[in-house]
Amino acid sequence: RPAAVFKKAAGEPEFYTDGVTVNTTEGWRDLRLNVMDKREAGVAVTPKQWADSGRVLPEPAVRIAWASLAACQKQGRAWKRMGRKLGVVDDENLSILADGQRWIWDQAALCWKKAQWVLDVFHVSEHIHDCGKILFGEKSPQARPWAEAQMQRLVEDGAVQYLKDLQALRAVYAEEPKRQAVASLHDYLQPNIDSLWYRQRLATGRPIGTGLIEGGCKTIVSNRLKLNSARWTPRHAEQVAALRCLDYSRLWNDYWAERAA
Repeated sequence: RPAAVFKKAAGEPEFYTDGVTVNTTEGWRDLRLNVMDKREAGVAVTPKQWADSGRVLPEPAVRIAWASLAACQKQGRAWKRMGRKLGVVDDENLSILADGQRWIWDQAALCWKKAQWVLDVFHVSEHIHDCGKILFGEKSPQARPWAEAQMQRLVEDGAVQYLKDLQALRAVYAEEPKRQAVASLHDYLQPNIDSLWYRQRLATGRPIGTGLIEGGCKTIVSNRLKLNSARWTPRHAEQVAALRCLDYSRLWNDYWAERAA
């Protein structure tokens, strides 16, 4: 049934993944939450409109969530299997949205070679703000406006031009901590250069952030598995997460009806 519902739903497919550390009898483990959804495009906005007032995207028409404690390569294989079950086509209409960990892009590339990769814009913003605090001082009134202007330049001008600007900016500073701050920002963005097409995605009404999966990590995983400092066997952690994923995916009633039949 999930496959049939997913295929019939309107919109373009999006894949999100993020992890939550969970206390288990084998130590702290990364429980990875994955969501494949379909969402219709929202209203197109310019970078300035997005910066001034943001935007509200349509809710996904369908969403399928699953969670696992498996290692990176096994996660990737599970993504591919789920994509096949749901009938996800490997083309530019599929979006992969994540926080930029290298292994995620590596595994995603093995599953979907033609998809659009999207580095979460809010993770990028955090790195730019951290750089500004070093350049101007933690409590300097200049740091935030500088960071906001830099973020706007990245979205407006694109990654290629912005990375060139960062290289030039580094030469402006003589102090090594400031030079290093700019270099660190550059080195964070450079490997993700193919996932920073924010202006183009805003113009087509598509998401540029990972708020969906971050919210899911809280409501599906943290709110239950971290309740009262709980400690779980790995098996039970995955089982509880699976039940909560069923509910999140709006498949709870169907699952139990099928089990009772």
